Amino acid sequence: MSATTAVDAVQVGPAPPAEPTARSGERAPVVQLVDLSRTYPGNPPVVALEGVDLTVGAGEYVSVIGPSGSGKSTLLHVLGLLDRPTGGDYLLDGTPTSTLPEARRAALRGGHIGFVFQQFHLLPHRTVLDNVLLATLYSGVPRAQRVERARTALGRVHLDHRVHALPTTLSGGERQRVAVARAVVASSLDGRGLLLADEPTGNLDTANSAEVLDLFDELHADGLTLVVITHDPVVSARAQRRVRISDGRLTQL
Repeated sequence: MSATTAVDAVQVGPAPPAEPTARSGERAPVVQLVDLSRTYPGNPPVVALEGVDLTVGAGEYVSVIGPSGSGKSTLLHVLGLLDRPTGGDYLLDGTPTSTLPEARRAALRGGHIGFVFQQFHLLPHRTVLDNVLLATLYSGVPRAQRVERARTALGRVHLDHRVHALPTTLSGGERQRVAVARAVVASSLDGRGLLLADEPTGNLDTANSAEVLDLFDELHADGLTLVVITHDPVVSARAQRRVRISDGRLTQL
């Protein structure tokens, strides 16, 4: 994924009102996949996901573990509203998303979802604060409030002392924490947001990996909903709940 795509993925926009599917007084799951499938056209067609059922409640921390080619990336793209399923449905915070117009999907993505990738996707000649502010460009919020929100997110990842630093002066672990702060700004800490991480420690050494995973624990404790895609059992073991993906199908661990 290019840096431009990653920046677009975390832009904030006004989310449309949810269409509740839970009974009155009950909070709908943040994520609900129902018999979901994704097949890519070809000769023969490629079945990337098949019969996937997954429910992630508000404030849960779930890891999806599987080898290369198992369907992990496709699942992340569907969860992040970057791709559409070809069968079944995906409800995000109670809103069916599979057949929504792209503009509404983009608004849901911008208002509810933050992304952390293996690559940091930071602009090298912009400050740490500017990189996090990129996630707020299309929020419609005055700049002063956006700066305050970005500084708060950087404080959550323990980088409030590096707001004016350039990414080129940071360690790998610090760069990934900036990416996490950007994702936090793009989601929400009130229990309604979703943070998706794709191999978030793939470019980090053991010490920096542990630092990022400790940060995920803190964000989970604060009420953020996390889904981490990984092939690493050490990363997967940190989650509250684990599922395995193999040949496009999910099984509970």
